[in-house]
Amino acid sequence: MLKRLLIALPVVFVAWIGVLALVMRLGGDAPAAFVPFPPTDLVGQLPSDIAITGRSPISLTLGSETENLPAQLYAAGAWLVLPAGLEACIPNFLRETP
Repeated sequence: MLKRLLIALPVVFVAWIGVLALVMRLGGDAPAAFVPFPPTDLVGQLPSDIAITGRSPISLTLGSETENLPAQLYAAGAWLVLPAGLEACIPNFLRETP
């Protein structure tokens, strides 16, 4: 049983990431994009209408009003673009209240 679980967990994780990337690539409506492990020159390649809304040593979160954000990020050199900033992704107790 444990062996099956240890095999299934990475498969489920990779499939989940694949579905998120596919949805984002096919026009998923997300307010921002998350790029894990961005290339070092990605920021320099970004069009001027894309803003960096978050940054860590291993990721970038980017936002833009443009409709083709994922395509622009892939063209700039991102290897994986995932949706970010979706309300359902943040638990209610973590959201700021006015």
